Amino acid sequence: MQEAPLRLQNPPASSKLERHSIKRVVGCQLAPLSSGPLSLVDDSWQTRRLGGSVEINVCSQGQVQVIKLRGRLNLGESVDRMRKTFDDLMNAGQTNFVVDLGEVSMLDSSGIGLLVRCLTAAKQNAGSVKLLRPSKFAIQTLRMTGLIGLFEVFENEDQAVASFG
Repeated sequence: MQEAPLRLQNPPASSKLERHSIKRVVGCQLAPLSSGPLSLVDDSWQTRRLGGSVEINVCSQGQVQVIKLRGRLNLGESVDRMRKTFDDLMNAGQTNFVVDLGEVSMLDSSGIGLLVRCLTAAKQNAGSVKLLRPSKFAIQTLRMTGLIGLFEVFENEDQAVASFG
């Protein structure tokens, strides 16, 4: 039985948020997409951005989803959007994740809790969450909380993806 493709919807615009934008990177070049629902396709990038909070890029590399975060992963819309992205991927049958934290400028207890929740959910489904290039702030926060040891940490994306093999 063929699974339905992952659908990402544009949320309604509000006075507090910029209009949600989605872009796909094809061959490392940004290419705007048409508005409306999109499917997550292997070897493509999709971007979700909320004004001033976090930008989320998702790229499929075989059976591994690379999630690149840029901005602040903290209480509120950024954590909610990341949770929704992760849940959408899990509901589509994905269980192996590399989360790139190289451009995360702020990570609070909500962001840490979400990363631990994602790791737990992935492991319950025979997968995992591995961290890629965590920023200095992210490493310090994870060390301070004693949670850095829960995650495999990589400095190279190819090695992180290959570690699932």
